[in-house]
Amino acid sequence: MSGIEAVVFDVGNVLFHWNPRHLYERLIEDRDRLDWFLANVVTLDWHFQLDAGRSFAECAEELTALFPDERPLIEAWLHRFNETLEHPVSGMAELVEQLHARQVPLYAITNFSADLWPLFRNTQPVFDRFRDIVVSGVERMVKPDAAIYHLAARRFGIAPGTALFIDDREDNVAGAIAAGFHGHHFVDAARLHADLTARGVIG
Repeated sequence: MSGIEAVVFDVGNVLFHWNPRHLYERLIEDRDRLDWFLANVVTLDWHFQLDAGRSFAECAEELTALFPDERPLIEAWLHRFNETLEHPVSGMAELVEQLHARQVPLYAITNFSADLWPLFRNTQPVFDRFRDIVVSGVERMVKPDAAIYHLAARRFGIAPGTALFIDDREDNVAGAIAAGFHGHHFVDAARLHADLTARGVIG
């Protein structure tokens, strides 16, 4: 037995595939223009500001000032954001249910906008299985900064050494391990299931 008493998930690309292209390929027909838009307008760096706690209204206004012709597409980020996350990762809902059935306490730490999180969370009943979820945009701290892992451990009421943290980004896993958690670099549900079995968390 590994001493794992709780499991802490990431959300994007662990429970749900996340890709801005899922949304904007529906709104921009020309492939070259789509690539340009994602590389220059709604970029990952811009999105990270939302995850870090800035409001969508503020960030969108700044971006629209730089790209005024793109206002409708920029505003779509708020109104249609769920379309970037509409595909569940295969096998993960079932694994969450398996852990829940074994009464394993489930939590999450997600880099996610405070404005966008309620719009997504309220559409996904899988999160009803989680006892608590730390959202970076609400807390104004992001993975892999040590502060968010320490905050999560305190709020969840767990000792980091008794919890397994799961994330698709190696830097986020490394940050959790540095904060005392056990870590799993997520690739797919099958490999996570094997790891959980090897650790004695599930049979």
